[in-house]
Amino acid sequence: MTAPLSFLTPETPAPELFTTAEAAVARLEELYAQATDFLLERFNDVLNTGRAGRRFRAFYPEVRIAVTSYLKGDSRLSFGHVAVPGTYVATITRPDLFRNYLTEQIGLLMKNHDIGVTVGPSATPIPVHFAVASRHGVVIPQEGVLDFSLRDVFDVPDLSSMNDDIVNGTAGPNPDGSGHLAPFTAQRVDYSLARLSHYTATAAEQFQNYVLFTNYQFYVEEFEKVARQMLADPASGYTSFTGPGNHEIFSPDEALMAPAKMPQMPTYHLKRPDGNGITLVNIGIGPSNAKTATDHIAVLRPHAWLMVGHCAGLRNSQRLGDFVLAHAYLREDGVLDDDLPVWVPIPALAEVQVALQDAVAEVTRLEGYELKRIMRTGTVATIANRNWELRDQSGPVHRLSLSRAVGLDMESATIAANGFRFRVPYGTLLCVSDKPLHGELKLPGMATEFYRTQVASHLQIGVRAMEKLRAMPLERIHSRKLRSFDEAAFL
Repeated sequence: MTAPLSFLTPETPAPELFTTAEAAVARLEELYAQATDFLLERFNDVLNTGRAGRRFRAFYPEVRIAVTSYLKGDSRLSFGHVAVPGTYVATITRPDLFRNYLTEQIGLLMKNHDIGVTVGPSATPIPVHFAVASRHGVVIPQEGVLDFSLRDVFDVPDLSSMNDDIVNGTAGPNPDGSGHLAPFTAQRVDYSLARLSHYTATAAEQFQNYVLFTNYQFYVEEFEKVARQMLADPASGYTSFTGPGNHEIFSPDEALMAPAKMPQMPTYHLKRPDGNGITLVNIGIGPSNAKTATDHIAVLRPHAWLMVGHCAGLRNSQRLGDFVLAHAYLREDGVLDDDLPVWVPIPALAEVQVALQDAVAEVTRLEGYELKRIMRTGTVATIANRNWELRDQSGPVHRLSLSRAVGLDMESATIAANGFRFRVPYGTLLCVSDKPLHGELKLPGMATEFYRTQVASHLQIGVRAMEKLRAMPLERIHSRKLRSFDEAAFL
C-alpha cells in the first residue's frame, strides 16, 4: 500500500493580538499573500514538472475576538457587536478587496466592546482553485489533463464550509466551540467571487456598493447614457464606467468596448473612488437568474439593491408605463423555499420606500395626489412560469386577487427575499409593460409614447433613489429589521 504524501506548509507568524483595526487588516493581508504566493509557486512548479512528491497546503487567515461581558451601549446598533459573551471567529479571504469593509467592521467591534482582535492562520485550507483565481490570467487545468489528480497534491473546494448555513441560521458552533463572526466563510466568499466573474464578465473589484437589477436590455442603454452624463460633470463624484470584459472608460467621449461574447448577466459599473457608485446587472428573465445573481453579489456586502424592470399590470386602472412600488411580495418563484420558507414575511423597508417614492416625484415632477396618476403602491407577485396566462385562469387569478397584487413579474420577490435572507436592504420599482388580464398583451407595436417616456425615466429614478440611499447613514439603511435573534457581528 502506497504511503500518503506528506504536507508542506508555509511558515507564518503566530497569532497576535491587535488593538487597531488597520494593523489587524494589514496582518490579514500579509497572511493571505503568504499563503496564496506559496500555493501559486508550488502550483506552477507542479505544472512545469508534471509531478509532485508531496502535498501542499496553506490556510486562510482568521480574525478572532473574545468578549467577556454583555454590551452596555447603544441599543439601536444593528451590527458591530455580539449578543452574548464568548469567542467568535471568521475565516478571511481577499483582505485586499475587503480592506475598507474589514477595517470598519473590526473597528466597530473594538470600539463597542473595548477589546482587541487576534489575527493568525486558521485551520481551513485554501483550495488551490481559489488561490489561483485571485491572480488574473492563471487558470486551473481540467481534471484528466495532467498525469495525476490535483486533489492528490492540493486542497480543493469543500462543500462543508462553502454553504449558507450561517445566514440561514442553521450553522452550529465551530469545531472549537466558537461562534461565527461573519455571515460567510472564506470558502463561500471565494466561490461567489469566482462565479461573479463567470456570470458578469467583470471582476469583483469593479462592483459598487449600490446595485440595480433589471430584466430588460433597454435599461442598460439608458444606464450608459446616464453614466456618460455623470462623467461629463466632475461634481457628480463618478470617475469611470466599466462594462463586461472589465473595459473601463473615464470620459464621456470614449467608446465602451464589448467582449466578443457577452456573458449571461451583462454588468456595468458607474464607479466612485470610495466604491459607493452604482452597479447595474441585467439578470435576464426568471427567478433562477435572480437568485443566482443575488447569491453571489451578497458576499460583497452591498449597502442596497433594487429591482427596476418590467412587470404585468394587474389592475384595469393602470396604463402601460405606470410604475409599481412594491410594499409586499407574493412568492411563487419556488427557488428559495428551502432557504426561506414562504411563510416568512418580507417587510418593506421604510428608508428604501421613501427614497424610491421621492425619486419618482423628482424625476416625473409630480407630487402628492398627482403622483398616484402614474404610480401604484401594493403587492408584487413573482412566479416561475412565464406563460402563466396559458393556464386555467381560475387558480392564478383568484390567488392574485386575494393577495391584492398590482403587478406580476419573475424576479422581484426573489431579489427581495434574498436581500432579507442576506441582510442586504432591498426594494422594487417596476414599470407596467403589459396588462394580460385586460387584453393588452406584450406584443409588437403596442407601446405608447407615454410608455416610452416612462421607461426612459425609470432608470433615472433608480439611479436617483440610490443616490438618496447613499446620503443616509449606514445605521439607518442596515436597520435591525434585517437582523435575527442570533446574528454575526459583521454586517
